Amino acid sequence: MTFFRQLWAIILKDLLSELRSKEMVISMCLFAFLILIIFNFTFDIAPDSIVGSAPGILWVAFIFSGLMGLGRAFGGERDRGTMPGLLLCPVSGWGIYLAKLIGTFISMAIMEVFTLSLFSVLYNVSLISHFFPIVLILFLGTLGFAAVGTVFSAMSATTKARDVLLSILVFPISVPMILASVKATGMVLDGKTLAEAFSWLKILIAFDMLFLLLAYLTFDYILEE
Repeated sequence: MTFFRQLWAIILKDLLSELRSKEMVISMCLFAFLILIIFNFTFDIAPDSIVGSAPGILWVAFIFSGLMGLGRAFGGERDRGTMPGLLLCPVSGWGIYLAKLIGTFISMAIMEVFTLSLFSVLYNVSLISHFFPIVLILFLGTLGFAAVGTVFSAMSATTKARDVLLSILVFPISVPMILASVKATGMVLDGKTLAEAFSWLKILIAFDMLFLLLAYLTFDYILEE
C-alpha cells in the first residue's frame, strides 16, 4: 500500500500542476484539431472511402499530439527545477516511471476522446457501433506509445534539443505499434470482429509487455544517468 500511496502522490502532483496551467492537454487537443482540419480540407475524401482513410488520420493525430505530452513528462520537471526533488522522493525508479506513464496516458486519453468526437462530426462517421473494440485498441496502442515515450522522455530531458531527440528516438521504435493500431482500427471500422483483428492485437499486447518489462529492468539506471 505504501508503494501505491507514493505512486498516487506523484500522479496527483502532475495532475494538479496540469489543472493549474492546462497547457499540455489544451496544446495536444489543439494540435489534433489542426491535423483533422488539414486532412478534412486538403484531401477530398469521398464518403465511401472514409472508412479506409479514418485509421490513418486518427492515429496521425494521436501520435503527433501525444508526442507533445511525452515531451512534458520529464521536460516539465527540468523546466520547473523540480527534477532533483523528484529523484529524492522515497520511491523506486519503477514507481516514478509508472506515475509518469499513467499521467501521460490520462493526458492522451483526454486528447483522444476530444479527437474522436471531433472526427465523428467532421467526417460524418459513427463510432458508437464500434465503441468497445475501438476503446480496447486505443488502450493498447496508447499504453504502448506512452510506455516507450516515457522512457525516452527521461533519457532526453536533460538535453537542449530534447523535443527533436525525443521524436528521433520514439518514432522508429513505435512503428510496429503504430502499424498494428492502424490495421486493427481499420478492420474494426470495416465491420470485422475483434477475433478477426486479433493477430494485430497480439502485436500490441506483446509490444506493451516488452517495453514495460524493459522499463522495469532499466529505469533506475536511466534516472541515475
